[in-house]
Amino acid sequence: MNLYTVNKKTERSFLLPTIAFIIILSYVQCTPKHQVASSFQAHTTADDPNKGLKDYYKKYFPIGVAVSMASLHGPDSALIVKEFNSITPENDMKMGPIHPSEDIYNWKNADKIVDFAVSHHIKIRGHNLCWHNQEAAWMFKGADGKPVTKELLLRRLKDHIFAVAGRYKGKIYAWDVVNEAVDDSDDTTQIYRKSNWYNICNGTDFIEAAFRYAHEADPQAKLYYNDYNSEHPVKREKIYKLLKKLIEDHVPIDGVGMQAHWKLYEPSADELRKALDEVTSLGLKVQFTELDITIRMPQPKPAPGAAPPDATSPPTPDPGYTPELEAKQIAQYKMAFDIFRQYKKFITNVTFWNVSDRSSWLDGRAGGLMGGAAAGGNTPRITKKAYPLLFDENRQRKKAYWSVVNF
Repeated sequence: MNLYTVNKKTERSFLLPTIAFIIILSYVQCTPKHQVASSFQAHTTADDPNKGLKDYYKKYFPIGVAVSMASLHGPDSALIVKEFNSITPENDMKMGPIHPSEDIYNWKNADKIVDFAVSHHIKIRGHNLCWHNQEAAWMFKGADGKPVTKELLLRRLKDHIFAVAGRYKGKIYAWDVVNEAVDDSDDTTQIYRKSNWYNICNGTDFIEAAFRYAHEADPQAKLYYNDYNSEHPVKREKIYKLLKKLIEDHVPIDGVGMQAHWKLYEPSADELRKALDEVTSLGLKVQFTELDITIRMPQPKPAPGAAPPDATSPPTPDPGYTPELEAKQIAQYKMAFDIFRQYKKFITNVTFWNVSDRSSWLDGRAGGLMGGAAAGGNTPRITKKAYPLLFDENRQRKKAYWSVVNF
């Protein structure tokens, strides 16, 4: 059709869309900034109501999401089934919640999550088998209340892994076996976190043991070491040393989970590529296991000698999800997924940590400023939205969604 031919038919065909656009524009201009940024969708050629993230990435890798029991009902469950083909239990398989005392296992929630996934033909990642946070305190104490021996601790770890991984054998295709065992400081001489596991074992034997136990419990499951800040140069090198040692010791490990709790300004593209290149050079696969990108920027540090704010100081105003912050988030998501696709040969899963901005663990964690590891039970609660995901508070696709799928 010649778009410049003017007749009554074409006038009518252009008049109605023009009126509709004016109405939408008027609505946008009269809507608060944070609402516009979070819910307005530009038309794109990729907008297919029958497709979800999993469909756009069918030729690349599974797209997953972390779920709680609340996610299995109502609008969240429908969104999960439409958009994702992998799920991770957010908290219900961690050692403390699932195994609170030596002879008690809480299977109810984990079973329901697994049943939901199986009934909808969704893959399941297990999270996690050994961690210093949300741990089972009883594991480290004997009947006399004193710390247990290394031998008893490893025996208890084996029993736990055989019980949990064994129960879901054949249903869970991959496990985060050991979580966050590497030290997070910039001290290059301190490689490992001084956790209860490390201290009682007087070293890292628990890491190797956990992988061997998991492989025995379910030989078909893929086994991952999972950590955050994996792209930061100092920690990246520490993780590399751990992985290299595990491989040299013939420990059954299949890959690395990079948690990807990221910010608007980090990691850079170069940092991300460097981390991927180091891991894949060892012959390991990569999963991005806990992806979210908070919009919260760090607060400026007080001037030297200035008194810190006291408890009565008014809180920093929350600007909401402004167009400026939205644009930075869109760019960061686009950068990340552009690189993910380039490394599709090595990436076997990308999982978002929570379903939508309606409820993110970051909203209650230091105002969403902190990246790092997924929150434990003692995390400070400060109500400040982080808007870190691809779906807004109404579970609608954000503009960041289209930056991920338009390629």
